[in-house]
Amino acid sequence: MGLNFAIDELYSTGWAALDSSGCEHHVDGRAFPRVGRIAREFSAAGLDLAVRYIQLFDCYRAEWRDGTGQPCGAVVGQTEQEAAVYALAQMRRQSHLAAVGQ
Repeated sequence: MGLNFAIDELYSTGWAALDSSGCEHHVDGRAFPRVGRIAREFSAAGLDLAVRYIQLFDCYRAEWRDGTGQPCGAVVGQTEQEAAVYALAQMRRQSHLAAVGQ
């Protein structure tokens, strides 16, 4: 997938770096949130984010759960950062679909 794709997906959800605290910049200049800020955004949405390394597949898995511990989604990436950014994009997309009733 790659960090470029994860950032593209995040921006396609309407995310904007108006507040760049907790962000870093990609080589192309786009700002994107660090893992700590992403975890805070999940928390603000009432979800818990966990990102862990899966040695068997040499990748990172980001998964999020609701307040009762029920799984809500999961993604994988080559790096912790990539998995977290892509997870935020997917969570935002899920939230939007739930808001419009789909």
